[in-house]
Amino acid sequence: MKGRWFVGDDIPMNILSRLSTKTLHFFKLVSKDWFNLISDRSFAKLQLKRSEPVSGFFFQEVFEWTDDMDVETINYIPVAGEGVNVCQTVLDFLPDNVVILSLNNGLICCRTTFPNSHPMIYVCNPLNKQWTSLMWPSLPKICSIALAFDPFRDSMDFTLIALRIEVVETYRVEVADEEGYETDDEEEYCFFFHIYSSKNRSWRESNESCKCNHTVTKNKGVLVDGDLYWLIDHAYGVLMFDHHNELSCLVSAPIPPQEFTYTPEMCIGESKGKLNYVMISEHGLQLWVLEDHFASKWDLKFCASLDELERENLTVLFNLEEKIQRQFSRMVNGWKDPSEVDPLAFKDGVMLVRVATSFYLYEFGMGKMKKLCDVSTLGPKALFSPIVVPYTMSLAPVA
Repeated sequence: MKGRWFVGDDIPMNILSRLSTKTLHFFKLVSKDWFNLISDRSFAKLQLKRSEPVSGFFFQEVFEWTDDMDVETINYIPVAGEGVNVCQTVLDFLPDNVVILSLNNGLICCRTTFPNSHPMIYVCNPLNKQWTSLMWPSLPKICSIALAFDPFRDSMDFTLIALRIEVVETYRVEVADEEGYETDDEEEYCFFFHIYSSKNRSWRESNESCKCNHTVTKNKGVLVDGDLYWLIDHAYGVLMFDHHNELSCLVSAPIPPQEFTYTPEMCIGESKGKLNYVMISEHGLQLWVLEDHFASKWDLKFCASLDELERENLTVLFNLEEKIQRQFSRMVNGWKDPSEVDPLAFKDGVMLVRVATSFYLYEFGMGKMKKLCDVSTLGPKALFSPIVVPYTMSLAPVA
């Protein structure tokens, strides 16, 4: 029950909902009335409509050569302030060590670390430390589980999408090299979608499936206006799944991969209700916005050449084009060294990017890079395909 001061009065709700999420979290301690109001689901939903800036990034190392063992440490990199203190205890309220799977609207989806005889999935809010759990689905070849939490369309319920991949065909192709042509095996994959509803507390398989010649890579499961997007490797585009209507499609990349001398580095993220595609290549830094996923229509919103990036960040970037060329000349059996510049995660015009052995915050439109931390702070495997997700605080309760 709300206190007498709040009965029939929307003014306190409207005023308080304009404050930052972090401030409101501390305001719960003011009185029982304030605690009840700020904890109320209708207030949390109202406050979620407020544009909350990215507060930080969750970063977790990955064992590159095995799927059977996980790195237990999770780093939280805040973006505010001058001196950044990386925290490794943000998710310590959970009963198990976990691997982060997906995040949106302040909720995090994660699973218990492997090996584990009884793997679990957790959905939690690190701000209020609320969480719920369910058993890991007994499905083969799961390559991603994504969280869809959209309180404006689905009340406070959440949905999980398990993306399962199978090889449906293997065929031989001719590949050109310096000595002529050789044959190689190519595989065609098919993605299948399994849906979990927190309202029904059950999994079901969708009738929808999608064929693709490539698999998904970093920034798995980005939610944009009710649709989920996964980045396809080798710059081939994005996989989209509309879980409300159970429709999927492959969205072509803004620039075909054949247009590049060297494979670009990419990440995807949400901003202003649209999917954004960040690309760093020999053409420079580009930010594309998806206008129509069925037509693969992209608009270029930002572009800066490698020379422009170097001039704006003289103490951070230098000889980028030469370093990109040198990196690919050292490729052996398809393996290449970690990229000199790697965009790791994007949200609301802000990007976490690794440059050599340091991590920086880059704000599109500002042009400057702010150093956050070094690779040595995050762990010895921080260079190799880490899990990185942007985090925005919310008061959303977890049922």
